[in-house]
Amino acid sequence: MLRPARPIAAALALVAALPALATEPTVPAQAAAPATSPDSSAKAAKARAYFTDTVLLDQDGQPRRFYGDVLEGKVVCLSFVFTNCGQACPLIMQKLKRAREKLGARGQEVEFVSISVDPENDTPKALKAFAAKFGATGPGWTFLTGSRQDLKAVLGKLGTWTEDPGDHQTGFVAGNVRTHHWTKIRPDVVADGVAELLRGLVEEDRPGPVQGAVAARPAAP
Repeated sequence: MLRPARPIAAALALVAALPALATEPTVPAQAAAPATSPDSSAKAAKARAYFTDTVLLDQDGQPRRFYGDVLEGKVVCLSFVFTNCGQACPLIMQKLKRAREKLGARGQEVEFVSISVDPENDTPKALKAFAAKFGATGPGWTFLTGSRQDLKAVLGKLGTWTEDPGDHQTGFVAGNVRTHHWTKIRPDVVADGVAELLRGLVEEDRPGPVQGAVAARPAAP
């Protein structure tokens, strides 16, 4: 049976990341400090140390350092899938694709990263075929796999590792890595809501008023 996402606020708080949203009202995102400030540099160093540069493989078989190549300097939406998943994963991919379409031009500023929870079966070739099946190809789409040890290390930091792929989490983890602002998106948030949250993350470190930054509350424990 598929479970709702477990809370990861305590873990991501180590990198000044995930706000405690479960009991807080929705609030506009705050403008970030300049990326070159000492405080920002220190937070970036903490983020690199926390998420690590564990090397995974993308859908083209290319090695990718998790923090340095996949996360650093980007707005990301992380999802958790496996290629033999017949129920939740097709719905996840359809939702992500619709959210990207609803973002319009802003969609080019978000990296959609799907991480395998089934290292024994999800080779880069299998992930590439999976991506093609759902039209998740081209710039902005990254699929990652690796050894069991490496995926467990990465997913453990996100609070999303599971021993049974069929028990994987169906919500998303989204963040603006430049501003160190992370949040969870619960599984029942529709594509419009996902797009609205991602748009807010993209715009929060831009000059001027922040628009559309609405936080989707995570699922209950």
